[in-house]
Amino acid sequence: MRLAATLSGAALIALVATGVAGEARASEAPALEPYQLVRCLQLLQDRIASGDQASLPLQRRLLEMTDERMRTADPAAFKEIKNFRALLIYAMSGGNPLTIEQVVSRLTLDEADQKLAQGVIDYLRGKPKGTVEALASIDPLSLTSELGAFLALVKGSVSIADEPEKAMKLFDQARLLSPGTLVEEAALRRSVALASKLEDGGRFLRTSTQYVRSYLRSPYASQFADAFVAGVVTLHASVNLDSVAEITAMMDAEQEKVVYLRIARRAAIDGLSDLSAFAAAKAAQGRDGQRNNADPRTQLYSGLSSITSGNAAEMLGKLGGIDRDKLSKGDRALLDAVEAVASELTSAVPAAPAAKKPVDIADLPPPPLDIPSPVADPMVPDAIDASDTTPLTTTQEPAFATAPRVVPLTKQEPPAEPEDPKVIEARRTLESIDELLGASPK
Repeated sequence: MRLAATLSGAALIALVATGVAGEARASEAPALEPYQLVRCLQLLQDRIASGDQASLPLQRRLLEMTDERMRTADPAAFKEIKNFRALLIYAMSGGNPLTIEQVVSRLTLDEADQKLAQGVIDYLRGKPKGTVEALASIDPLSLTSELGAFLALVKGSVSIADEPEKAMKLFDQARLLSPGTLVEEAALRRSVALASKLEDGGRFLRTSTQYVRSYLRSPYASQFADAFVAGVVTLHASVNLDSVAEITAMMDAEQEKVVYLRIARRAAIDGLSDLSAFAAAKAAQGRDGQRNNADPRTQLYSGLSSITSGNAAEMLGKLGGIDRDKLSKGDRALLDAVEAVASELTSAVPAAPAAKKPVDIADLPPPPLDIPSPVADPMVPDAIDASDTTPLTTTQEPAFATAPRVVPLTKQEPPAEPEDPKVIEARRTLESIDELLGASPK
């Protein structure tokens, strides 16, 4: 059945491709049923999720064609259950909310279908509470696999804030109902971020592994990278770093390096010197004998990770050798902060005149992962998320997956030798950096 549907969808894609190449020939083609166009759209989006970036322009054209077909279809066409389901799937596949509302307003629906349609419309309109109420009694597993998978993804998305455990189960249902599809890609990506919120290190590692194996070339993989980096930092005390290394080993060399650089940067800012040192060393290690020692980011993060154990004057000398022109804006600000602290500790002349007062590092974007981001017309989960009042998966690190700033703590009793100059200097260094970064703990 699935093979037949795939072959049928492939034929439809070929037909649409012909239309894109020549509008005249497309106008001569017979009108397709709404469910046929949506089936074609699904197949195309599944290919894109697997890494077929060349299909993005075709997706835009197909969305336009499907939208026009939905708007102009006779209401009687949606009495056919396949077309009504297709309307809802189209809505959750990046469809136009106005078109969905217009079509639904012309239909006579029973109570169950009306609730289903209203829940989808509320989701598109960024009304999570309305979505929860409308879809509360609808079990995704009771629907056809195609519609049920999308519904499970929607219900899971609006449950993250208040019922994260339930949301995780719904994402599992979405994956079960629609393996190898855009829905599974989105469910896995969200599960990675959610596992961090639930402090479930085992789930975090499993879902990250599954995502990297299947969807690393997805146009949304950069969002996975955000969640993965934030999760490693948040769960650093409970996840095995060897397991993290096994996951990054499935990436290409450049992707792995950038992921470790981002982990090192985030860990350094959060005061996790051991994790920062580990990630900086992995970034410098490279593959096949190709070390990355010359990368200024590696030099910066490794220097910052050793700030409490090294000599301030020595560190200032190393930082002075970093080519700041090769750093991002955020990393230049971080370099300024560390140089200012090191200069103060050594009573040396302040950092170079070009170094301005450090800005708040937390407000600056992380260095990008070398994975293409969505171009236009983002697909289902992402287009919907953008309008939701509760950000779930964005191109920035999810707020709930971010670890609080951590300063090394001692036991309840005072340190054995608080007068030790090294201890005092280390503590002073950390407090100074926190102050300069504008986010010292209260």
